Amino acid sequence: MGLRGRLFRKYALLLAGLVSVALIANGLLDIWFSYREQRALLVRIQAEQAAAAAARISDFVKEIEGQMGWTTQMAWNTWDIQQRRLEALRLLRQVPAIAQLALLDASGRERLKVSRLAMDVVGSAIDRSGEPAFAAAMVQKVFHGPVYFRVESEPYMTMALAGARRDAGVSIAEVNLKFIWDVVSQIKVGERGYAYVIDADGRLIAHPDMSLVLSNSDVSRLAQVRAARGGGAGHGLQEEPVDGVRGERVLAAHARVTPTGWFVFVELPVAEAYAPIYASIKRAGALLCGALLLAILAGLGLARRMIAPIEALRGGAEGIGRGEFSRRISIKTGDDLEALGDQFNFMAAQLEESYANLERKVVERTQQLELANLAKSRFLAAANHDLRQPLHALGLFVAQLRTRLESAEREHVVERVETSLAVLNELFDALLDISKLDVGVLATNPVNFPINRLLERLGATFAGAASAKGLALRIVPCGAWVRTDPILLERVLLNLVSNAVRYTPQGGVLVGCRRHAGTLDVEVLDTGPGVPADQREKIFGEFVRLGDRDGRGQPGLGLGLAIVQRLCYLMALPMTFESALGRGSRFSVALPRAPSQVGHHERPTEPALIIDTSVQPVVVVVEDDALVLEGMSGLLRSWGCHVVPFGSAKAALADVSLWEGSPPDLIIADYSLPEGKSGLELIATLRSAFGGEIAAFLISGDTSPDRIREVRSSGLHLLYKPVTPMALRAMLVRYLKVGRVSIAPDIRSEQLTV
Repeated sequence: MGLRGRLFRKYALLLAGLVSVALIANGLLDIWFSYREQRALLVRIQAEQAAAAAARISDFVKEIEGQMGWTTQMAWNTWDIQQRRLEALRLLRQVPAIAQLALLDASGRERLKVSRLAMDVVGSAIDRSGEPAFAAAMVQKVFHGPVYFRVESEPYMTMALAGARRDAGVSIAEVNLKFIWDVVSQIKVGERGYAYVIDADGRLIAHPDMSLVLSNSDVSRLAQVRAARGGGAGHGLQEEPVDGVRGERVLAAHARVTPTGWFVFVELPVAEAYAPIYASIKRAGALLCGALLLAILAGLGLARRMIAPIEALRGGAEGIGRGEFSRRISIKTGDDLEALGDQFNFMAAQLEESYANLERKVVERTQQLELANLAKSRFLAAANHDLRQPLHALGLFVAQLRTRLESAEREHVVERVETSLAVLNELFDALLDISKLDVGVLATNPVNFPINRLLERLGATFAGAASAKGLALRIVPCGAWVRTDPILLERVLLNLVSNAVRYTPQGGVLVGCRRHAGTLDVEVLDTGPGVPADQREKIFGEFVRLGDRDGRGQPGLGLGLAIVQRLCYLMALPMTFESALGRGSRFSVALPRAPSQVGHHERPTEPALIIDTSVQPVVVVVEDDALVLEGMSGLLRSWGCHVVPFGSAKAALADVSLWEGSPPDLIIADYSLPEGKSGLELIATLRSAFGGEIAAFLISGDTSPDRIREVRSSGLHLLYKPVTPMALRAMLVRYLKVGRVSIAPDIRSEQLTV
């Protein structure tokens, strides 16, 4: 009995000790590696967010520079001042961030100033040659001034751009940087994480806490700021905790904003960052303690029967653990061990049967999921390609026909194509609006603005359509100011007035305002047929159009009122609807009023774009869609380019030998090409074949984040289908304005109007 007791204690302690040591070592290693990996993962995520924000801010600045480049293409003595003014007004309309634009001649005298906040000034001749913006731009071509605040509310930056020719002068723009605040405010890092932007001197220019920005806070003393300013890297990781802007310990990551020299920082408090790690450690510790306890109890239990049957059980258990479910254990002891062996055998038989059924079910469901995913992928790819391609081709053909208008028949064709394009764009916009509202990605940006500005745009938009139907469209002016999101409100009123004009056969449409205490009701009334009582609820549904029975008898998409209702709900604007059969309908939207202000201006009418060419650059176009290839080639030829079109990468590469010694001036390639070669690979191959750096950019219908990152890392620019002629021409000016090739207006050569 003493020997048996010693043997029991020996095996019990040995088994419990070995299992405990293994569990403790494994648990500690898992905890350590998990801690380091999770901390590194947190910092990498912050770095990616900072890099993404910096890239968006850089694109914002570079896009403004590209648009301003239009105003510095020609010398002052070749353009009439009114033509300059029209170009400047067009720039303000296309670039909402530019609040004011001043055009200076080569001597530094102000020749023209247009503004969103003041009256335009023509020919003031004010000497601004002593301003840093003018002096720096004349030397460096581009100047980015320090950030300042207008009325202590919105940040602005002075940006100046000089022309390639000295007599072209300098364009100075006051740029509203509130879009940078939008980028920073959208970055969410945990519950209390935040992002902020500093300038090159370490001054805070964007932060969720506006008081820190308005107090002109200097954060250059912070360790992460010193590291960023001293390192000069594009982005960096700060794996060890540092002091944050608010004085608490944080994990920080940064990215550099080019070309302004700013930095974007993303910080997360250490307490919050490490909370999941500490919780994971506690859970791992609890599991380890439980495992140790179970190991000791198992050792005590197994040691009691540490004779031959245990070896048989161990061998059988190992076999079952390896998946040998057909294996059986043979124990003949006549006690509980034998019963246990029988149970093992029974369990193995059931596992064998269950495993066979499970494998069959897994195979079947895996095949179903693969088929479903394949079908979904094919549908999305086809829809993305087949819907974008015709839009892209239509836009190019319209621009081409406009430039070569010769007869009334061609004008009729252009109008039909434009109508089709407008319908497709309307469907796209409506579907995208509905999708964004459904998933909740739209956010409101309420500001104070005069309601009359929006009313004037409504009148200009629908005057032609109302006149064509013989309707009287009356827009009653109103001098009140309101506070809401002007972009979303304009979308609401555009849908309401569009429906009123569309569904009113005779009579007229009235748009006016009714003042109340604290609110302003914008009302849209029509003399249409009215809405039957049984259809007044469902007209706010998707794809619902009024009809005799099925609700689909009237023209239109049936999405306008659905969008209106959801936008009003998003902006918290009460909306009422009244209708009487044979007497018309009335829609009313209640807006919160704001104090009246002065200094706003009307939006100018966009002038026609004048394009001309004095030389004939060689442009290679590679596009697998025949319609798109034909439309783009024709448009480029109408702008004076010598176009070499190819329908595939193989065809383009086959003719490389014919171009030796005379490379093209520009390559335009679709990203997705047949034969498995992408536009990126084609451009790299052509550049290698010609032995030099050739200007090139890509066009694609794929807007996935992976595709955008891939193209951005290559250094090429990417346009998304459908590409407008204006965007295409802007790229030509950007890439063909230096060297031996130029595309610029010239009053002595043939003028083409798009």
